[in-house]
Amino acid sequence: MDTEFKKELKSWIIALVCALLFVFICRNFIFTPVKVVGQSMQPTYENQDHVIVSKIGQIKHFDTIVFHSPIENEDYIKRVIGLPNDTIEIQDDALYINGKKFEEPYLQQNKSELLPNQKLTENIKITVPKNHIFVLGDNRQNSMDSRQIGCISEKAVIGKAIFRFYPIVEKY
Repeated sequence: MDTEFKKELKSWIIALVCALLFVFICRNFIFTPVKVVGQSMQPTYENQDHVIVSKIGQIKHFDTIVFHSPIENEDYIKRVIGLPNDTIEIQDDALYINGKKFEEPYLQQNKSELLPNQKLTENIKITVPKNHIFVLGDNRQNSMDSRQIGCISEKAVIGKAIFRFYPIVEKY
């Protein structure tokens, strides 16, 4: 082998190793792709949607997050309703966080499908423990969330869903 070929091969190997290292760091510490399984987040996310999850940044009310389930070996995607020390109350499908009423526009489609006198969720009142969060699915009638599994440890959170990359769909 001539020295020119060896130099070229070495530069390609270094570039490939750097690219793989970059992908490894990004995937494990910055973002990761996740596939949605189930209908609990409809209509925001549909079954089999693929989303990018950011592993950096602070979680806020109404963010959609992915976390390790405390009851099975799966990851769940849900909406953050309560942060540590928040008092969450749902009364006749109206959400109150620390006594203040909040609108939930992502529930409108599911509310429009209800029968008269039917509610999306039962009335609840809970104070979120320290280092935990309270999560609910957007499809409240078909969601395994904090109402059943309790508040989620902040340590179980993988990250925040930031956008759907498959399928590419425009919502009107």
